[in-house]
Amino acid sequence: MMPSQKTETCVQFSEIAAPSELSHTVKPLLSTDSDACGVITHFKKPKTMTPAERLEVNSPTGQHTTLSQDQTANTDPDEKITSKKTVSSLTDAGLKALTKDIHEFLDDFYRIYGSFIPLQRSDLLRHLKRKFNTDFNDGKNIILSEAAKYRTAMIQKPIPSFQVVYKKHTLTLDDLLTLADQNWLNDQVMNMYGELITESAHHKVHFLNSFFHRQLMTKGYDGVKRWTKQVDLFSKTLLLVPIHLEVHWCLVTADIVKKKICLYDSQGNALQKVARNILKYLMTEAKEKQQTAFENGWTVSFDEKVPQQTNENDCGVFVLEYSRCLALARPLQFSQKDIPKIRKRIYKELCDCKLHEQG
Repeated sequence: MMPSQKTETCVQFSEIAAPSELSHTVKPLLSTDSDACGVITHFKKPKTMTPAERLEVNSPTGQHTTLSQDQTANTDPDEKITSKKTVSSLTDAGLKALTKDIHEFLDDFYRIYGSFIPLQRSDLLRHLKRKFNTDFNDGKNIILSEAAKYRTAMIQKPIPSFQVVYKKHTLTLDDLLTLADQNWLNDQVMNMYGELITESAHHKVHFLNSFFHRQLMTKGYDGVKRWTKQVDLFSKTLLLVPIHLEVHWCLVTADIVKKKICLYDSQGNALQKVARNILKYLMTEAKEKQQTAFENGWTVSFDEKVPQQTNENDCGVFVLEYSRCLALARPLQFSQKDIPKIRKRIYKELCDCKLHEQG
């Protein structure tokens, strides 16, 4: 489900060099690529949470400041504890160093992500474990209390103009805030995440813009004919088509190799017409592009067994997670209880301009 759709925009942003200005510009640490608009579009972020993206930042009104409990334990073998110091055993100097590092971590996180919505307590604890090579198990409450106090102080001084700019996509903080709680996702989030999925699948998968189906329905094939001018759909292995039905998102896929259309709906509504719309489009596209092998022989499936939502708000998140799993050939092994964590992961991936390996 989601509110009315917004018009897509492509907004450039300029580097702000003066540190005294309110907007924050973070230089990329590794190699960057530039798109046709001349903006930096790809950034990599080290594990120490040093700012690694070029972002400009909007008033984070309405953001949430509570740290969430992870649903799964971290089992990274690279994070073995080699020291058993405790917070109570630290000297005054050690406590000051710990407090300073907590503040620096939160400063960097806030600058990179524009809010604390995607922050999980394991992010901070894992960082401290790596930084100090120490287990702070007995002091988690002290650490989290200090973090909560500092976060509260930080959000009283909002940073203006937060944006993530990636290729043709521009996300504002308002766009990212749709990933908080049970908010409805908007087109900007859907479409940029679809682009990240496409790139992670090495462009063997194509994600059609979320406006595609509506345009197809209102203007017919001629209304979307130019959308694939630079793309040969029949050279792909999978086509992902997010469908917006007034107050609900669902997903239609086309397996190009098997010539099979499938409908994925997190509310279990088998809207056959939606899938048949895409089938009709593909057959027309095949004829137009002289791909005779794809003009017929297609099958349509409406009964895919997929994870289902248990509320009225998370359909957009389900569509993105379906798309991610299908594009990366991973099983659809998630459920409604995983959605809060998935929302946080998607938020981070959008700001990092790439999908994360885990999840």
